[in-house]
Parts: sequence; C-alpha cells; structure tokens
Amino acid sequence: MSLKIVTSLFFVLALTGQALATTSKAPAAETDINKPANSQPALRGSLTLLGNSASKDTSIPEAPVVARIDISEQRMNVYVNGLITHSWKVSTGGRGYYTPRGQYAPYRMHTMWRSRKYNNAPMPHSVFFHKGWAIHGTNAISRLGRPASHGCVRLHPKNAKILFNLIKRSGGMKAASVVISN
Repeated sequence: MSLKIVTSLFFVLALTGQALATTSKAPAAETDINKPANSQPALRGSLTLLGNSASKDTSIPEAPVVARIDISEQRMNVYVNGLITHSWKVSTGGRGYYTPRGQYAPYRMHTMWRSRKYNNAPMPHSVFFHKGWAIHGTNAISRLGRPASHGCVRLHPKNAKILFNLIKRSGGMKAASVVISN
C-alpha cells in the first residue's frame, strides 16, 4: 500500500473513533451517524479526505453545536465541535409556508411550548432561532423527510430532545448556531 492510502486509512479510523466518542451518550437509533453493526462501528454518510489529512468542515460556523438544515434534502446535520454527530430527517415549510434561510443564534428554548398561532399545537423541545421560527419535535413523524410544516423545522421528538440537550450541555444558546440553506 502506498503511504497516502495508509495515512488516509489512519485518519478515517481516527475520525470514526472520535465521532463515536462524541455520541457515546446518545441512544442508538437509526438516525445516529455512528451505529454499531455486528460489533463493528460503522460510519454512515461520506468522508472526504483532502491530501494526506482529514479536516473539519470549514463551512460550518465556529460554535460548539451547529444544526445545519438543508431544505432541498429535508435533512439536518448536527455538528459538535466541528464534527458531524447526527443526521436526521426534518420537515420544513410546506406549500404556502416559508422556512427562513440564513445563519441564526438560538434566542429561546422551551422543554414544551405550544403554538399560539396554530391551535395550541405542541412543540416539544423547542429551540427558537428567528422571530417565531423554531426547531422542535413533532408527532407527524410519517411526514418527516418532506416539506410539511408551517415554516418551523420539525424533528422526530427523540431527536429534538437530543438536540435540545446538546445545546444545553455545550454552553447554552450562546454556544449554538442554526444554519439553513437551499
């Protein structure tokens, strides 16, 4: 094997171990990036190696916790200290509704919130990031993965709780960022 291949394999193994270490407290679910398969750690998604080293995603903001939502893919990737730790299906604004694009800092969090605008609808583990828009859990789990909300970013309730707790444990709202694109 060439030195480049050996070096690349070393960095893949190192990153896989580091990512597993950051999610060791998270429950094993189909939505985790790292899920043991037959006692062997597996990394879902892709990892791009540049030259002889792997690096953090430089396109994410410098914050301990970053929730990056891609509207065209209806997916949220969560980064902790620059490394992806979770990737989840979401639902953003459906037909006639808008989810704002941009980079935001959360300004309010609630374990349980009810929408005053939409018939007292439950919004568990809400992280408000812009005006009245929030990331929150939903009971409409079957609609995740496609646009279906009134503009908020909906998550599976378990994933909303994980994100909520990650933000709290990592220093609170000042230590988090929400990035929405496409």
